[in-house]
Formats: sequence, C-alpha cells, structure tokens
Amino acid sequence: MKSLKKFLMGNKNVFKTLVFICFFSLNFNLNAQINWANDGDSYYSLDKNELVAYTLPNNEAKTILSKVQLTPAGRTEPIKVAHFTFSSDQQKVLLFTNTQKVWRLHTKGDYWVFNFKTNTLTQIGKTLAASSLMFAKFSPDGNSIAYVSEYNLYSEDYATGKIQPLTSNGTVSLINGTFDWAYEEEFSCRDGFRWSHDSKSIAYWQIDASAIKKFYMINNTDSIYSQLIPLEYPKVGEKPSVCRVGVVNLSDAKTNWINVPGDASQNYLVRMEFIPSTNNLLIQQLNRKQNKSTLYIADALKGNTKIIQEESDEAWVDLFQIGDPYQIDYTNNFSFLKETKSILWASEKDGWRHLYQISLEGKPETLITKGEYDVIDLKHINLKEGYVYYLASPDNATQKYLYKSKLNGKGKNELVSPESLKGTHNYSFSADGTYASHTFSNHYTPETNEIITVSNHKALNEEESILKRVKELEEKPTVEFIKIKTADNIEMDGWMVKPSNFDPKKKYPVVFYVYSEPAGATVNDIYRAGQNGLYVGDMAEDGYIYISLDNRGTPAPKGRAWRKSIYRKIGVININDQAMAAKEILKWDFVDAERVAVWGWSGGGSATLNLMFQHPEIYKTGISIAAVANQLTYDNIYQERYMGLPQENMEDFVAGSPITYAKNLEGNLLYIHGTGDDNVHYQNAELLLNELIKYNKQFQFMPYPNRAHGIYEGEGTRKHLSTLYTNYLKLHCPPGGR
Repeated sequence: MKSLKKFLMGNKNVFKTLVFICFFSLNFNLNAQINWANDGDSYYSLDKNELVAYTLPNNEAKTILSKVQLTPAGRTEPIKVAHFTFSSDQQKVLLFTNTQKVWRLHTKGDYWVFNFKTNTLTQIGKTLAASSLMFAKFSPDGNSIAYVSEYNLYSEDYATGKIQPLTSNGTVSLINGTFDWAYEEEFSCRDGFRWSHDSKSIAYWQIDASAIKKFYMINNTDSIYSQLIPLEYPKVGEKPSVCRVGVVNLSDAKTNWINVPGDASQNYLVRMEFIPSTNNLLIQQLNRKQNKSTLYIADALKGNTKIIQEESDEAWVDLFQIGDPYQIDYTNNFSFLKETKSILWASEKDGWRHLYQISLEGKPETLITKGEYDVIDLKHINLKEGYVYYLASPDNATQKYLYKSKLNGKGKNELVSPESLKGTHNYSFSADGTYASHTFSNHYTPETNEIITVSNHKALNEEESILKRVKELEEKPTVEFIKIKTADNIEMDGWMVKPSNFDPKKKYPVVFYVYSEPAGATVNDIYRAGQNGLYVGDMAEDGYIYISLDNRGTPAPKGRAWRKSIYRKIGVININDQAMAAKEILKWDFVDAERVAVWGWSGGGSATLNLMFQHPEIYKTGISIAAVANQLTYDNIYQERYMGLPQENMEDFVAGSPITYAKNLEGNLLYIHGTGDDNVHYQNAELLLNELIKYNKQFQFMPYPNRAHGIYEGEGTRKHLSTLYTNYLKLHCPPGGR
C-alpha cells in the first residue's frame, strides 16, 4: 500500500512505481553496477557485457573479463551478465545470468564462476533446476559457494563441484534461506543466509508460512478454463509467519536452532548476522506491533541468547534501512565497529533520527550525531579517520547532502558536499574511504557524476568536475518549490509546475499528485521533479498547474513527530493535511476552483479516493490506480505497523478506509486496478464497486486483466493506460487558462 519507485524493476508498489515516473533517477552513470575493489584504489563495472577494472586516480580502464572469456565451452555466445560479486581475495568472480523475477526483483537465475588464476568459466548448481539459484555467495575462504534453490539451502565445493544439500524440507510454505511475500515486501528481506567467518557454517532464516491463509487470484486469460493462483498473504489482523534462525554445520548438514525468546508467531526477526571473528550472531527482533525492538547476541554453537539492547516507541520503531533496498545485492546488515566492539545504530528516541554506538559488551551507548536534524542514510564508516559519513539536510527537507561526524560523538557535524551545489547528493565510497563516486542533481540540473577524493571533495578529473560543469548543465527551471501553511498551522513542502504560457490574469486547472503515506515522499529536489510519466504530452504546454505536497506522516527528514503523527490515522490526518493545503491553493487568483483534479497510485490511489469522497467540495475529478479501498485487505506487516491491530482499534481502520465514504462521491472518478495484483488485491476494486453501486454513484472503471500492481505486463498496456489517463483528465478537467 505504497506508491511508484520501481516501475522498470517490476514494481513493488507504486510509490515504488510513481516515484520513478515523477522524479527518481539517482543511479550512477558510471555503469549499471559499480563494485569497489578491496584496495580502495580501483573499481569494477560492466561495460557492454565485459567486466572492466578502473584504476584511480587516473581512472585507467582495463578489460579483465572479455566476451570471449564469458563464452562457455561449446557455445558461440557469451553469457549475459546481470550482476557480479567477487570472492574476498578477488581472484574469482560470481556471475549472475538468465535471471527471473521473484515478487519484485530478478533474484533467481543461473550462476557461473570465473577463476582469474586458471582463466576458466564454470557453472555452479548444474544439477539443479535451470534459473533456480538465489543469492549465491562465496565463503570467506573462497573455497565454497552457498545458494538457495527451490526453498532449500545448498553449499558447493568449488574445486570438485560437489553439491551438498544443507536443508531438504523446503516448500512454498516452509522457506529456507530466503523469505515469503510479506517479509520481502515490507522489510526488504530477500537474502536469508550468512556465512560464518571461518567458512564452516551458515546461519539462515526459516520462514514457516504453513498457517498463513492463501489468497487466491484468478487468471482468466491464459486458458479456456480459469486458473487459481494461490498466494500466502497474511492480511492485517492475521498472525505473522513463524520465523526462526538456524546455524547449519557444513561438516554434517545438521542445524542448530537459536533460542530467540518470545512467541515466534507474534514477532519478526528482521536482521541477523555473525559478529566478526566470533561464533556469535547478532539478531534484531521486532514485536508484532513493531513498537519494540530487541537486540540479541546468540551463541551459534549452543543456541542460547542474551539481550544487549531494547528500544520502544509509542508508534513504531523504524527499521533503518541502509542503501537502496531495490538493488539485487541489497542486504541490510549491521554496521560493526570492531575496534570498539560495538555497532552503529539509528534511533529516533530523542525526537530525531540519530546515530549511536551500541556496545556489544554492555558499555554505555554513545550518541554520535546531535542536533535537530535527521540522518537520512549511512554512507561510510572510516575507522582510521574516526568519522562516519551520512546524508542529511538540516535546512531543507527536500534535499540531501553529505555530512560527517566523529565516531566518539565529540564535535559538530561537518558539511562535506559543496555548499554551492543546492539539491540532492549521493555517494558510493571506496573500501578505504579515499575516493567516492558522487552524484548530483536538482530540479533544473540533470543527474551527473564524478569521482572525487573525499578529503577535499575534488574531482579526480577536472573535466568531469561537477562544480566546473554545473552551469553548462543547468536548464531553465520549470518547477517551483513551495511551502503551504494550512489553517491548522501545518507547513507542507511542495512543488508546482505552472503552464508554459502562464498568465496570472487567467484561471487554470490544477492537478494534484498524491501519495501521502509513510512509505514515501513525493517532494524531492531532483531532476524530473514535477514530471508526470502517465500523461501523454506536456501538462505545462497544455495549460495545467501540476502540484504535489508532502503531508504529515510522509518520511521527510523533519523529525519523529512529523513522521509518526500519522500513527493509527492513515486516511485521516494525511487526507486532512492535503485538503487543507488545497484550500489555501484555491485562494490563489489564478487557480480555477471548478477544475481541480487529484490522482495517485497504490497508497496514492487510496488517498485519491479518500480526497474525492471526504472532500467532494474541493476535488472534482480523480484518477485512482491500484488503491487500497479497505485497509483490512492489506498485509499485516505494513498495516499493523502504522495502524495497530484491528482487534484492538477497529474504528481507526474504518475511519481511514475510502470505502467508508464512497457514498459521498460527487465528482468524476476513474478507478483502475490490475486483476493480477498480488500486492493490493483486486478484491479492493470489487468491494468498492459494490459500495458505489449501492449508492448509485456513477464512475468509470478500468480493470487490466492479469496485470500486477504496476500494470505494465502485456503488449500495449502502458500506452493504453497512459492514453486512458490523459483522455479522462482532459475530458473532465479541461486544460488551459480562462
């Protein structure tokens, strides 16, 4: 129940869909994947299906794995590499190919190993089903490779090719080494096993979803008779999947289960990792309501555990995810500080998201970052320097900058990004922190990148210097960033795109793009902010005002109170903020109050329905895509985190659900849903249709047969959706000044 970041990546939900359309594009332009070498002075990247090494500071390129070397014996074409990872000594590289999608990402496929010493290419897991291997990775000593196939965990001896099953009971409902739909969707948990430091054992998650009720989707298009598609999907109010952690010894394939306290069907295990150079595991547990986090140290040999840290929140405890959870190699590991035998930890307990050192030995914690600002993302820990580098933006919640603070908590935070480059920065650090790939954009500057020396933030090549090139890159701004203060004294960030030939004496239609839930913010100062990827043509040229606003509850870096004010009030507080802001905008002389439209996808689709139903006096036209019409239909992890348990506060679920207010529809509604949506089920559409029909509310409905949450499958689908969207908007909210 979120909105659109992953349009091209198979869509998680459409913030995970529309964020891409509107403004997401902070990927490295160096190549699709950049992999820093151990020495910190070079990196690797794929270039036209060849692996290239770049040596710094001169960025000298050398092909180390050619198409010829990537061509298996007996074949004429090289394997097509989608992703690569090195062994710890970087003498071997794992190559991922023939990928298939599992829920959201292409995490299943075939793996090959290229050995640089012997110049040989070898496929692993050859006796297992084709394209069935997941998350293959070398043991620390480089002699073995572990992977998951068909819900079971395996290890393979590289020298002999012998495959050893480490589990054998895996099924679609008993999952070893990876996760079920809900864990992946809501915790971004995919890779579910970890090697021990001595390469002798593997710790792994086991998910028992056998008690989870199946939700059945119907495929009516691929055969004469309909086909049922079962999905283990825990709806809000249902118990979670049972989860436990085991440690399997490679010598005998026997698993020792860790004794984590508490009812396994009322808690989640969201992080697990071996503590470096020990046989102990560090495990993070969240209770079902996700308002209490507990850190355990577990003895991997004996299975016993002890608590080292607990934290609670009146709303929910955020799982601070480091990096991009939509990358195939994403693993949300702990950040260990070996010298102090502690971990880097993020907490909002003082009202802001700050970094702490949490001792693994029971010593007092250390607050590292201080002040009224939020740490947005952790980028690098430099133990030699004694600094941690992170993204933050104390003065503008729509932007991101690199800062550093001393690990001992002394001194103030220091801005590292160039102060003159106003906008959004991102960084990928070399292993030793000497260099970093730096990416920058804002709403009038296309994404651009450089490799810098971190100590002085200077480009290695003056010709690539962003500071030197930025004026040439800048375009004429078309987006205006605004702040709206409501009658409730709530100030909201927003962006606005005015018509190209704007005349302040005329009145124009306004189109609001909404998401509004805790899964994503829409107002970010990056390139392509203000663009609508579903609109055929140019909204500004056609004469629309296009606006988006971030209400309370969105994950903007504005402090805990801002983000968690929405607890148990999704569908209420966010809708009130959006409507009150719209009322202020309708006071502007150039806005036509009779031509007001709103649209959104997923959580934004839900907000669109609520705005249309709860405030028909404001919103005359709405386009809602893949919306949650009834909050009781969505998954337990997301909905219970933000809304509590329906067994305890059902009234909040009713108050926040669009279906409650469907009888109030007065304007023009286009409602769109894919019948094969495994995220926000098509069930929502039928429930809402019945309610609208009951009250004789006329509307337009478009089901897309067998399409998932992103509505992208099938020939002509995206063109059809865009045409439908554009024609409906133009018909019911005509463009142009009057």
